Amino acid sequence: MSAEQIIAIGATIPVNIDGIDIRVPLKTTILDAAKQLGIRIPTLCHHTDLCEGGLCRICVVDVEGKRTLQASCAYPITEPMKIKTSSAKVRKARKNILQLMLSKHAGDCMTCNRNQTCELQELAAEYGVTSYELGKVAHPQYTTDHSSLSVIRDNNKCILCRRCERTCAEIQGVHALVSANRGVETEIQTFMNQPLGDTTCINCGQCINRCPTGALQTVDATCDVWKAIDDPQKHVVIQTAPAPRAAIAECFGEAPGTPMTFEMNTALKRAGFDKVFDTNFTADLTILEEGTELIKRLYGALVQKDASVALPQFTSCSPGWIKYIEQFYPEYLPNVSSAKSPQQMFGALIKTYYAKLNGLDAKDIVSVSLMPCTAKKYECARPEMADSGFRDIDHVLTTRELGKLIREAGIELPKMPKSDFDEPFGSATGSGVIFGATGGVMESAIRTVVELVCGIQIEDLFAHANVIPVRGFEGVRYAELPIATVGDVPQILQNVVPSWDWLKGATLKVAICHGTANAKKVMDDIRAGGKFSQCHFIEFMACPGGCLGGGGQPIPTDIEIRGKRAEAIYAEDMAYTVRKSHLNDAVLRLYKDFLTDGIGGRKAHHLLHTTYTDQSSKPQI
Repeated sequence: MSAEQIIAIGATIPVNIDGIDIRVPLKTTILDAAKQLGIRIPTLCHHTDLCEGGLCRICVVDVEGKRTLQASCAYPITEPMKIKTSSAKVRKARKNILQLMLSKHAGDCMTCNRNQTCELQELAAEYGVTSYELGKVAHPQYTTDHSSLSVIRDNNKCILCRRCERTCAEIQGVHALVSANRGVETEIQTFMNQPLGDTTCINCGQCINRCPTGALQTVDATCDVWKAIDDPQKHVVIQTAPAPRAAIAECFGEAPGTPMTFEMNTALKRAGFDKVFDTNFTADLTILEEGTELIKRLYGALVQKDASVALPQFTSCSPGWIKYIEQFYPEYLPNVSSAKSPQQMFGALIKTYYAKLNGLDAKDIVSVSLMPCTAKKYECARPEMADSGFRDIDHVLTTRELGKLIREAGIELPKMPKSDFDEPFGSATGSGVIFGATGGVMESAIRTVVELVCGIQIEDLFAHANVIPVRGFEGVRYAELPIATVGDVPQILQNVVPSWDWLKGATLKVAICHGTANAKKVMDDIRAGGKFSQCHFIEFMACPGGCLGGGGQPIPTDIEIRGKRAEAIYAEDMAYTVRKSHLNDAVLRLYKDFLTDGIGGRKAHHLLHTTYTDQSSKPQI
């Protein structure tokens, strides 16, 4: 019987692993077959997010009848076989491989940022490797690359597993990291060996999340934040995004998806932050600003017949995505919403509205954000992100950095009592929370659009306001929303359009995409005039799973872990009394008291967007 026939009838292959019989589907790898039996085979180059590598050879096993040991992660089972996963021969081979890696691994483990979370270190301890039998590099061979605002490269700690290269190519489609040379001269380089900051790198940090050692690290802002906290002249505030709150518990040994939002608030206050705010507030604000921009574009294209209107409109929340389109599809920059990300909107408000409300001088405010994303460090340093008159965000902490800061403060996060966010930015909605998952921005927008345009409750279309068609981890998703009826234009949008009659009978076409390799598929389709070119609104997130899979989230990551984080985010959404952005009373009060010319008005455009409606003069703040 051929392999194709076996697959067609769903037949299985008998295998004996360490004396235990099991039947597995044809072409199951030995590694996966062993997992089914609860047998752990160590790996370094293997990662469930990536293609099979077979590079490091740590996962070697002894297959009866084979002359040499085989890499279990890349060995497909196509016939009955007997396998030993921990024979004396196998254990000796693994120790030898570890010794070879350590002989070229420069640096001190005690001062490495991956100390106690390094996979190479863990395996050395597991296999009793307590000395450098093959010697050790006396001096670093490579200069550490600090050129990037988000990622530090230290090739001295690289073990050539090539996870970073495969991540950058397979998941992100960026190819900023490549394998160069052959044999003992092999090394991971950038294109033409340029500094990382000068390459096509989009700062997403996905390579860091899959690196098993300290060869790739995040640019750490904790020392700068501590310095600000310790300065009595500084008023230090922090905003916290939803995705870190669904993952921070992992930094303290808790299971993925363990919510610690309100315990984290207490920990932050005890660590010395003067105020703790909720980024979900400006996520709601983003929906109103970005949604209004979309309405203006549609009205211009469909009613005013303005051929210059760029559709579909692309989201602008993900700085990794923004850098990706700037580099690879610059001709489509007009399609990107001018709305800043929630992080940057918050930063602008902190140093204007909040400063005025509390009688503070903006120069004395240090604005910190807690983000799941290493690219946020790059975003806050962009020159256009200073519309408050100061740098809107001073420092970005990733989830991993905050875990470190909390431990340095001697705080046990899981034991903290719960406390609320501070006002005037303590009020948010479930729509703000789900920004942390892929599809969340789109779902939040749909909840608001349905109610403001159609004049009905979102629950009339989707049970419990859960817009299931835009949820999930498929790389690209597409949905259509027929607009059968329209209502009256609500007061907050009466300065935008006179009526909704022009939308009656139309079908809103949307798409959702996460991971920039998937973004490439969508953009190429648009460039070719395909299906996605007919969309009106597309959500792009640079990282797999959206923000919950960001490059600053706890290590390790895989689809199961990201799924657990998503469950936590959606559960938090369901716990909110108000789950729609346009019903956030604090946001509506902001427009009434501060952004007085309304949604999309001159003042809002100056602070919350990257362009102004009137370039000749800026509104007075």
